[in-house]
Amino acid sequence: MKQIELIATASNFSAANIGKLSELNDYVLQLGPDVKIPGKVFGGAAIGATGGDFSFQVFQPGTETGFLHTHKKHEELYFFLSGQGEFQVDGQVISVGEGSVVRVAPDGRRSVRNNGTAPLVMLCVQYRGATFTEEDAADGVILNEAVTW
Repeated sequence: MKQIELIATASNFSAANIGKLSELNDYVLQLGPDVKIPGKVFGGAAIGATGGDFSFQVFQPGTETGFLHTHKKHEELYFFLSGQGEFQVDGQVISVGEGSVVRVAPDGRRSVRNNGTAPLVMLCVQYRGATFTEEDAADGVILNEAVTW
């Protein structure tokens, strides 16, 4: 089974390599003794993320999540990087493909399927919902320092 490669780490950052998106099928997420999800990998723990998590997942043509799920507190952003498919939230079906982004509140009943002819590649970012404030929107600080490479 493929593993995430830690590239660099220091006090203020960490960097990892998931690998080529075309090789996501080499990952298998083990959720229990009888539950394995091929083509899915979570990356937050590998880079020490403290405010959320993320996962990459590939759905081969004709495959789907196979279940609906919700969250207790976490909102999710789904970014579709390639392929075509459908995303279902609370019974509403949305066509998705490269460039589509879907936000789902914790209570949203969600699922994904690939009804296309090529792999559907997705990045999901998960974070605690209802926490971003106006103050957070202005949190960035541009430094008066030259960038050197």
